[in-house]
Parts: sequence; structure tokens; C-alpha cells
Amino acid sequence: MDEFYRESESLLRFIEKSPSCFHVVKNAASQLAQKGFERLWENQKWDLRPGGAYYVTRNGSSLIAFRIPEQPFEGFQLVCSHTDSPTFKVKMNPEMEADKKYTKLNVEKYGGMLCAPWFDRPLSVAGRILVRSGNEIRQELVNVDRDLLMIPNVAIHMNRTVNEGYAYNAQVDLCPVFGDEQAMNTFDALIAETAGIQKEQILGTDLFLYNRQKGTFWGSAEEFIASPRLDDLQCLYASLQGFLAAEQPENAAVFCAFDNEETGSVSRQGAASTFLQDTLKRINYALGNSEEDYLRLTAGSFMLSADNAHAVHPNHQEMADPVNRPQMNHGIVIKYNANQKYTTDGVSAAVFGSLCKQAEVPFQTFTNRSDMAGGSTLGNISNTQVSMRCVDIGLAQLAMHSPYEMAGGKDALYLKRVSELFYRTMLRVTEDGIAEVCAKY
Repeated sequence: MDEFYRESESLLRFIEKSPSCFHVVKNAASQLAQKGFERLWENQKWDLRPGGAYYVTRNGSSLIAFRIPEQPFEGFQLVCSHTDSPTFKVKMNPEMEADKKYTKLNVEKYGGMLCAPWFDRPLSVAGRILVRSGNEIRQELVNVDRDLLMIPNVAIHMNRTVNEGYAYNAQVDLCPVFGDEQAMNTFDALIAETAGIQKEQILGTDLFLYNRQKGTFWGSAEEFIASPRLDDLQCLYASLQGFLAAEQPENAAVFCAFDNEETGSVSRQGAASTFLQDTLKRINYALGNSEEDYLRLTAGSFMLSADNAHAVHPNHQEMADPVNRPQMNHGIVIKYNANQKYTTDGVSAAVFGSLCKQAEVPFQTFTNRSDMAGGSTLGNISNTQVSMRCVDIGLAQLAMHSPYEMAGGKDALYLKRVSELFYRTMLRVTEDGIAEVCAKY
């Protein structure tokens, strides 16, 4: 078993244990704690020390971890990814009767998804519940770890034109079957049983559907992987491993995992929130620095915005740019957009390309066709709160925003390697760009 295979196998295990954004943060925090990172709380005073390693969460669905160098530092070096994926959120009072013989769950779409692949496959529910315990309200994570739900297709005999294109109605077509008529009024009891509490203790829920199919290696030489939630847990996991491996940085090393990217990042825990700014300011002030010092540090900072990228589709090669054509297993993708949907410019691309070459990691480029609009991601949104040099990168994949996505088996290790080098490297930023890229081995 080679190193590429082992890294992707670990990635697939991480994804399997992370069926919701809350589980992603719990599992990432567990790895940080095992490496000696100290947990901080936003509503408590932070006593930080040079050489310390810390992490903080917001909403249980976003996380920022950081290492403070032993010596005075010149900026923050960050890799940012996101914890959420397109799915369905379970509504309050979710059970609905159908023809007096079925019980369905009332759900709503979360994020921009491919709807068709959600049909005819085992699904389940995971997320968090808010539980009364005496005078306390506490959060409990739940995962109904069995095949629980399914969204059945209408048979071809009853919809002869479905293969010619179909506009799915979220309220009509996409509600999963929970059981027969006996299942009515049992959903809360099932969630309570899973959490080991009484149904009456549940005060609130944030529950989501997830695909039960496990990740796998596939292809003629098992060169590809397939899994739920590769966008963006592939980037999150790989950058986290690079962050954990890069001890004793010369600049402050920061790992960020934001929630709600798939819905625009506009939440108190999203990239458009003050979470990153609040955290960086508190680091600065806890070290005895001034507001002027904070502005100087952010001006000397650099961010990798890591969110997966589109590979050329083998059946629709015409949908890719004529010359910028990323492929799975061919390295990290640098993403460009003239209208600043991505933050990459000549300076940030040059810096990241230099790091890839030092790490002996291949890289490639992505742009949309000039007649097709693309999406945006974390870099430009987070820069509205904390302005710094940034490059948008990702790992090439197919079937993005499907409940079962495809990617390259080599690419997670590529991102781990360059993330580790990035965190170990002193990047000195001047007004006009990068003055020095000095790798520490």
C-alpha cells in the first residue's frame, strides 16, 4: 500500500465519521487535542503564550486552530476550507402522512445540489440536538447509524418523459420516506433513543440527511476515489494534516474551517462573519500588541483558500475552458476569475506555484469558459472581513455537489505536502507583493 493510498484511505475514514458539519468539527478538534492543542472559548479570557497551540469553535460547526511561534512573527499564514456540503435539512415537525400508508419527512434543500443522485439510495439523519438537562441546555451530536430513509423515483411508466429533463419540486419530489403508517409521531423518539435521552428533553434540532454509501477506491488501477462530501472535506482533511505536521512555524500558522459556504457564508459562523477577524485580533491583543500591530500583521499575511475544483468531464469536455483543463490526480488546481469570484492574482499564483515546486507537488490551472458563470468560495468572502494576500486553490473532482462525488486518489497527499511546507515557510509580504519565500525544512 503506497503513501498516496494510505492518505486517501484515512481521508475516507474521516469522511465516514463526519456525516454533518458538527461531526466534522468534533473530529477535527479531536485530532487537534491529541496533538496537544488547547481549547479556547469565545466567552472567556484568552491567555496565550509564544509557542502555544490552540483552537476555538463557533456554533459547533466552524473551527479555527493556530500555532504561535516562539519568536516575534511578521504575519499570519492561513489555509481555509469549509465544513458543510449540499444536503437536505429536516424541518421542525417533520412527519407527514401520505395516502394513510406512508410517513414522509418534511425537508428543505441546503445549498446548490444535484437532485437526481439523491433518489433510490439509503439515507440517514445526523446533526445536533439541543437538550434540556436540569437548568442547562446542552448540545448533543446524533447520527442514526443505519439505513433509515429513501427518496423513491417515480417509475418510468408513470413519467415517460423524465429522461428528457425534469424540474424537481423540493416540496413534492424530494421528501424522503421514513416508514409506513406506524412510523407517524416516532421520529423524535428515534432521535432521542439514538442520543440516549428522553424525547421530552429535546428543545431544538439541526438535523440533515446524508448518503449512507461508504467511500471507495475505483478505476482500473484503483486510481480514483468516490465518497460523499469530498467537496470540501478532501481539502479540509488534507490541509489539517499539513497543519498538524508543521510544528514550530516562523509566522503564526492558522487552520480555518468555516460553515455555510454552500449557502453564501452569510452566518455568524461563515467566512463572511467576524469569526476570523475576532480570532486574529484576540491573538494579537493577548500577546500584548496594539491595533497598529494587528494591521501590520494582517498586511503581512497570506491565505490559501482551499475548496475543490472542477475536473474536465470525460463526457462533456466542451464545458471546460479550451486551455485550462484540470484533471484528477494531476496536482493542485490554482483557480482564476477576472471578476474576483476567486482571489488569485499574478502575485499569489507565483507564490503558491513556487511552494508547489519546492514541495515537488504538481499543479494546474482552472478558469471557467468565458461564456459560463462560475461560483465563488471562501477567499474573496473572508477578505471582506480580514484583507490579505490570497490564492484560491482546490483538488480536481467530478460530480461536484452530488451526494456521491469522485476525485483523484493522489491529490489529498499533494495538498497535505504543500500545506505543511506553506506553514513551515516564512512569507514576507511587502506593499507590492512578496519579498521573500523562505522555506524551513
